[in-house]
Amino acid sequence: MSDASAARVVIDLDVPGPTISRHLYGHFAEHLGRCVYDGFYVGESSELPNEGGIRLDVVEALRALNIPNLRWPGGCFADEYHWMNGIGPREDRPGMVNTNWGNVVENNHFGTHEFMALCELLGAEPYVNGNVGSGTVREMSDWVEYLTRNGDSPMVRLRKENGREDPWKVPFWGIGNEAWGCGGNLTAEAYVDLARQYATFCKNHDGNELYRIAAGASDHDLAWTEALMKSISKLGGTPRDLFQAISVHYYTVPGTWEHKGSATQFGFDDYYRTMIKAQDIDRVLTGHSTVMDAYDPERKIGLVLDEWGTWWDVEPGTNPGFLYQQNALRDALVASLHFDVFHRHAERLVMANIAQTVNVLQAMVLTDDTGLVLTPTYHVFEMNKGHHDATAVPVHVVDQQAPYALDGKQLEFLSASASVKGDKALVSVTNLDPAAAADVVLDLRGATVRAHRGRLLTAPELQAHNTAAEPEVVVPTELTDITTDARGLRVTLPPHSFATIELDL
Repeated sequence: MSDASAARVVIDLDVPGPTISRHLYGHFAEHLGRCVYDGFYVGESSELPNEGGIRLDVVEALRALNIPNLRWPGGCFADEYHWMNGIGPREDRPGMVNTNWGNVVENNHFGTHEFMALCELLGAEPYVNGNVGSGTVREMSDWVEYLTRNGDSPMVRLRKENGREDPWKVPFWGIGNEAWGCGGNLTAEAYVDLARQYATFCKNHDGNELYRIAAGASDHDLAWTEALMKSISKLGGTPRDLFQAISVHYYTVPGTWEHKGSATQFGFDDYYRTMIKAQDIDRVLTGHSTVMDAYDPERKIGLVLDEWGTWWDVEPGTNPGFLYQQNALRDALVASLHFDVFHRHAERLVMANIAQTVNVLQAMVLTDDTGLVLTPTYHVFEMNKGHHDATAVPVHVVDQQAPYALDGKQLEFLSASASVKGDKALVSVTNLDPAAAADVVLDLRGATVRAHRGRLLTAPELQAHNTAAEPEVVVPTELTDITTDARGLRVTLPPHSFATIELDL
């Protein structure tokens, strides 16, 4: 192709931006469907390899992602979960009805100790979401004490009776979840007062510093964020005394909540609407960040996107309350697009958690009683590992083709981001065009590139997905169509593809 037909991605490798926190690649495990039970936890009597009932094949797969944190126990489930029912001998734990997800009875065999053991196996930092909706201040305060206090106290003695001598480190703590909905159907003002009360009694014990996350808005609800920020700005002392961050949730649902569409049966218009919806995460994060800047110009308060991902109709024949969906190449492109946006917002956005890790919504892995399947989305996380805790650098996409317009909205076909860590850089590029390849010049400025390697994720069809019978339909391969150019490198990206290019500087 001629230079006139090539898009150009200008990358200033010598202009450091904010650090891309590894926690932007966080995960989420709710007591929902088969995420915890059958997903992470199968019990010690299972024939599957396990440690304390925790599936080791799932642990091995997630460790390969360098999973940085795991949010638990919800989600909506968090505000009906009473942690004291999930400790002690498993046979003595009272069961509960999961009213949010399938109205099933669960036995509480996976509780606090099992979750902390899972985090230790994963090498992930725990993000515990406390119960504001149906809990009490004392219940949450006692949970923090049980987990993190040393020495002697009622909760410390109880923890030791249950087999754990030393306290755990728990850095991230959620003050309720979706308080505007399943977490209590509260107004912003009512939640703010409760959140301040609860957060006051979530103490820092024995060197464990809690990063308290107030339950934030859904989608574009900037009024909720403003109510939180107004309250925080009126607190005595520094703005970070009670809350260190506020959350927001955003799902890519191109249809309606009643008819979301199929994960694998869709046409081009469905695809375009999906990617336009996914692209809108940039506007959502910009809006909430702008409101936060008005009250916190020094950006001391973090923004946490602790639920994001695609949400489709459940797979035929499965429990509607279990939210089990397949995961196609289209989902992977939603993820790669999101990460480019996250990197641009890394100064304010400190954490993001995909919903969810196993067997629910946009999962990393799908399991059955014999093994697991890695999804296309899993591979995006793995290919982007080099961005963890790296320094974002400016990226400008120019000279690309005109955007695609549908329903009065536009989709830019090329998305990119880049970071530098030590003597290496990583460039991520996505071609969202479902039908045409993209010829792209990487205009690399400010550093000499000594060597390069590329990887590619694509498939012949957007609907392509991995199954137990065919587990490698969508897997990374070597990016071979990459050459040197006077401006840096030149790559050709197939239609609907994601690529990473690692540079030695």
